[in-house]
Amino acid sequence: MDVPISTDQTMKPSPSPLRVLLAIGFGTCLSLLGDASMYTVLPTHTLEAGVTIAAVGILLSANRWVRLALNGPMGIIYDRWNRRPLFLAALFTGAISTAIYGYTNGFWPLLMGRLLWGLSWAGIWVGGNTIILDVTGLDNRGRWMGFYQIAFFLGAASGSVLGGTLTDLIGYHNTMKIHAGLTLLGATIALIFLPETRRVSHPPGRYVSKQEDSPAPSIPPARIQLLSATALHAVNRIVMAGMLTSTFGLYLLEKFGDTVQIGDRSYGVATITGIGLGSATLISMFSAPISGAISDRMKNRWRTASGGLIPGIAGLSLLAIGSPLLIMMGIPLTAVTSGSNQGLATTMVGELGQAGKRGRRLGGLFTVGDLMSAVGPLLAYALIPVIQLKGVYILAASLYASMFLITLWLATQSRPNTAKPE
Repeated sequence: MDVPISTDQTMKPSPSPLRVLLAIGFGTCLSLLGDASMYTVLPTHTLEAGVTIAAVGILLSANRWVRLALNGPMGIIYDRWNRRPLFLAALFTGAISTAIYGYTNGFWPLLMGRLLWGLSWAGIWVGGNTIILDVTGLDNRGRWMGFYQIAFFLGAASGSVLGGTLTDLIGYHNTMKIHAGLTLLGATIALIFLPETRRVSHPPGRYVSKQEDSPAPSIPPARIQLLSATALHAVNRIVMAGMLTSTFGLYLLEKFGDTVQIGDRSYGVATITGIGLGSATLISMFSAPISGAISDRMKNRWRTASGGLIPGIAGLSLLAIGSPLLIMMGIPLTAVTSGSNQGLATTMVGELGQAGKRGRRLGGLFTVGDLMSAVGPLLAYALIPVIQLKGVYILAASLYASMFLITLWLATQSRPNTAKPE
């Protein structure tokens, strides 16, 4: 059974989810421009940055290793302290890290900037998702959490495109200076418009699961659901960020060579790779809120998650077959599942257990996700000599299929998230 959140002297009226989303969404999206640009342009502009090719891998991965250590503690901090100052501090730290890219040269300054960005992003991503959980209930949380994922996907995609274009026009350092200014703009927008969301009360009729505010057992047990939602996120990251993104260009090269013939025109394999992965990001961006809204209406997030896995299983299977038409069909299908998994896993982990421990649960979730993102490429390239890329994609489809069976079972066991006003 679900019950309304009680209101006492420590609680404040819940701010509009739209107001909160716009404030943290702009900040999150703009903060990603510098990081996404670094992945795009640093490997080709090492001379301007004052680093060697050998240092590029260290610099681009440094922030991920920092997040592995900081996501968990950051979640605990968000549980104990007000959200607004922590989130704002993370945004302004992100602006400083991007400014370091633009105003310095050499390995050590850039390493400092990347480490700062790891700290910043841990605060932004754990905090932003926690804030969305604060101002939403079971009837709208999936939708608003999905909308927040748009900020992530849009920032990552636009940062790559804008970074590459501006670097060609005005150079590496000037591009990073512009990104630092835009990140500062996003932080300023949040400073002006973001209210405090910790310990807010919800409007009448807006409900949260009883398991958020009491130790009453849920069906299936909350621990099983929490582990399953974490596994859903882990599989999503190892498949998409690990196996597919890191190997798709190589797969096209193996299948078609340096150029791909489409009609009467030839395109470089790098161009087709960029178009394919870019379109996947855009599709995931819209898939997340749509899946979230469906889960709100169905009042069973596990059922929505199980349905969302089906396109990914089909898409990866089509990729494994490898004909041009099937590859064109496989990428968007897989992207639908990616967006659905990311939004729903985050929502479910946030809902399970006590509301006062949301931050640490999200911190643990994102730590697992970052670890899988780092392990995925290593696993994929270790398996290529053994089972080839076709086998890697079949393995990825099998991972999605295993999660489909788990989520389908949970969907049949779970009680609908419904409640009647008393």
